[in-house]
Amino acid sequence: MSAPATRRAYVGGMASENLDLIPGAEPQSWAGGPDGVLVLHGFTGSPHSVRPWAAAIAAAGFTVELPLLPGHGTSLEDMQTTSWADWSKAAEDAYQELDGRCRRVAVAGLSMGGTLTVWLAEEHPEIAAIALVNPAVMPQPEIAELLLPLLEAGETVFEAIGSDIAKEGVEEIAYAGTPLAPLASLGEAIDDLQPRLGDISCPVLLMTSPQDHVVPPASSDHLAAALAEGTGGATVERVTLERSYHVATLDHDAELIGERTVDFLRRHLGA
Repeated sequence: MSAPATRRAYVGGMASENLDLIPGAEPQSWAGGPDGVLVLHGFTGSPHSVRPWAAAIAAAGFTVELPLLPGHGTSLEDMQTTSWADWSKAAEDAYQELDGRCRRVAVAGLSMGGTLTVWLAEEHPEIAAIALVNPAVMPQPEIAELLLPLLEAGETVFEAIGSDIAKEGVEEIAYAGTPLAPLASLGEAIDDLQPRLGDISCPVLLMTSPQDHVVPPASSDHLAAALAEGTGGATVERVTLERSYHVATLDHDAELIGERTVDFLRRHLGA
């Protein structure tokens, strides 16, 4: 059994208690064994989106960090001033902190959290394993083409992308709009990932919803193909989330995601 969770996690260098957080969006930490897992949420979401996933990993005996990315979990206005540089720095800082007190570290992410996870795996070949749910890793030039005229026209917000969940009655804590400039920043970061995708060397657990209305399922196929064609030698385990939409970590397959992730981590990290 893991130790009780605490709320001592940090957000972009600021203690979470100093921020005006949406209730339920708080970062969280679990003290556990010598091996650690960093869990990262998605674009416009919050730790709420992946908390059941993180809790399942912690219940298996791992030390777990679930940070809140800058600009998230407070207000859409706060997110308008952030970009990939802020989110990647926060992920890097959280990884370094966890790595400094754990024997081995794995990283897990949903959607943009998956983008950050892949980026960390490119930056840190020492990462023991990564687990991904519907990761955004495939360039979508059509989105960039859509964003450019909107931004030039002075538009700042598009329709919301949160709560893409098949399970009735479940709502994700996410913003009621999509900030356009930060979204453009994410698209540029995804483009920058491409040259090194095949260099990733750690084991990869890739879990994908065939019905995803936010990130095309082809994004997972794109990553799997890049890893297979690359020189890093990463092994890829794939899981199909038949009953869930994009936020599968809160959907019908949430338990399956936890079970498969724990099994994967035990094989590649130990517990």
